[in-house]
Amino acid sequence: MIKICRIDHRLLHGQVAFVWCRSLNADAILIVSDAVAKDEMRMATMRLAKPAGVKLVIKSVEDSIKVINSGVTDKYKLMVVVENVQDAYDLVKACERIKSVNLGGSKIEENRRKLDTAFYVDDNDCRLLGELLDHGIELEIRQVPEEKKKIVTKDMLS
Repeated sequence: MIKICRIDHRLLHGQVAFVWCRSLNADAILIVSDAVAKDEMRMATMRLAKPAGVKLVIKSVEDSIKVINSGVTDKYKLMVVVENVQDAYDLVKACERIKSVNLGGSKIEENRRKLDTAFYVDDNDCRLLGELLDHGIELEIRQVPEEKKKIVTKDMLS
């Protein structure tokens, strides 16, 4: 069962590995990233950062879609973490089991504006997030589980 799908450009770090995993009682983390899935050094670093007793799987977007849709992940209390809005969009559009996306963190870059404390978007991100809203996907902003959910609306994206 997917407990959360989170966009966080840092992927696996203390907040994700310990705070979110503990709060959700997650027993598995799926890192969805084409770049990381091809990078042995980054994969090794992620394995070192995972909490003890939690399974860590790192897959490309395409392979993640396959494993989620196959039902193989159903036996886990799964936390899905993607690096950016595009990967989240591709995953959610292909996986009906994902009904909500947590906007956790994205990079400050040129041509991006602040959506919330630690989440920055460009025009394409806003378009993709708007499409997810149009399809009934909940978009919520929280850095940590203890924070109150801030629901993203179309007005916030314009």
